[in-house]
Amino acid sequence: MAAGILLACLLAYPVLVHAEDKLKVGETSTFIPLYEGKPFLHVIHEGRSVKVQRVQDPDYELKGYFAKTARKCPPFCIQPETPAPGVEPIGELELFNFMESELRDGSGLLIDARTVSWYRKGTIPGSVNHPFTLFDGKPDDPNIVETLKSFGAKERGEVGAVEGLLEGWGLVDANAKTDRWDFTDAKKLVLWCNGPACGQSPRAIRGLIRLGYPSDKIKYYRGGMQMWQLWGLTTIVPRQ
Repeated sequence: MAAGILLACLLAYPVLVHAEDKLKVGETSTFIPLYEGKPFLHVIHEGRSVKVQRVQDPDYELKGYFAKTARKCPPFCIQPETPAPGVEPIGELELFNFMESELRDGSGLLIDARTVSWYRKGTIPGSVNHPFTLFDGKPDDPNIVETLKSFGAKERGEVGAVEGLLEGWGLVDANAKTDRWDFTDAKKLVLWCNGPACGQSPRAIRGLIRLGYPSDKIKYYRGGMQMWQLWGLTTIVPRQ
């Protein structure tokens, strides 16, 4: 699988270098952009810049695991458009925009919610791996506490009686707060997994919401790795 991902990246890169040269002199007819007017973008992955682009080989066809359409259900059942109320589903263009805005300025995180074994085979550039099983743990699990803090959540400590009353009466905004956590400055998250028939990121999202993470700070890239690879977009094998 990893070899197939690397081959796709290698096929794309040299063609794109040639296409960029054409782009500079106005010869754009053979170039396949991310979308109209946007040839490619860059994200930081593990401290280095990675170019996200489409495969430029017009004969490229998706093969292997993500080309399969028939899988046993359960567990590979088609997922709903959104895994929980208030969570926004997004497509590739919205993900590109997220990569160049919230992900770039540090106010957002792109989360590969698959197991570590899947992550190591190849991931969407800019993603960090937080397996869905993590969010099934108890609220006081040290791994959960550490992860939520890395997302920008703050432990509240003991909530004063007056503050609790004001929040309960709705006199102060408590939509991003629980008894334990303040998510006011928490990052916006985009979670994804293996595609429309993958339940891993939906399960992670529901786990986050149970922990108090505001649903309006969570987005769901339902297309996942299957649609990402179907469009011939760059994947990367993590160093670790």
